[in-house]
Amino acid sequence: MSIIGMDVEIPPGRVVVVIDVIRAFTTAAVAFERGVSEIACAPSLDAARDLRQRLPDHLIMGESRGLRPADFDFGNSPFELSTAPLDGRNLIQATSNGTRGLARCSAPAALLAASARNVTATARWITANRADAPWTLLCTGRTAEDRACADYLADLLGAPHPGRAGVGADAEPSNAELVAGVRAGAAQHADAFARRPASEFVDLADDLAFCCDVDRADFAMVGEVRGDHVVLRPVG
Repeated sequence: MSIIGMDVEIPPGRVVVVIDVIRAFTTAAVAFERGVSEIACAPSLDAARDLRQRLPDHLIMGESRGLRPADFDFGNSPFELSTAPLDGRNLIQATSNGTRGLARCSAPAALLAASARNVTATARWITANRADAPWTLLCTGRTAEDRACADYLADLLGAPHPGRAGVGADAEPSNAELVAGVRAGAAQHADAFARRPASEFVDLADDLAFCCDVDRADFAMVGEVRGDHVVLRPVG
């Protein structure tokens, strides 16, 4: 059982949960809430463009340095997806961290994507389907929100964690602590964006409420590795 970053090798045969709270897998969760049935996750923008040639019925969403590429249908924004005209369409997604993290997992026992929005559903799926398998939680970003989500998920899975209560203890993990971690991460992102030119600034204000909405989604996002990409589907 481990919590790791993007620079650590992932052994095969483990349950791997790839975490990106701000914003890739919050955006994906909102898309599924809106009726999307699958998201093809690409490891790069060019790979996403190639996928669009092969999947012409899919819309494409994502970001480069936080901003929507000009030829993409949507950015990497849960707020935007919450009102987007999806019309029963499926999606392709490419982001700097989240979808790239999925691409690092070539031989998992199971592969899931998570954010605060579906963290308990993720733990429930693992407990029901892979309870005896070792797991790895992959924090795709370096800011506070992904680690806060990983700690919360580890608690739900009952992992020993110094100074924290596991699911088998009397206390449940704290939603408030997770939300505080997401907000701390958002502040770190904002500090980084503030040092950029005005044309490269990313405003997270409208997205933050979606990222902090713990357990709004009642499904896990389960991945299927398909060679050069991973297909996510919601599983309740």
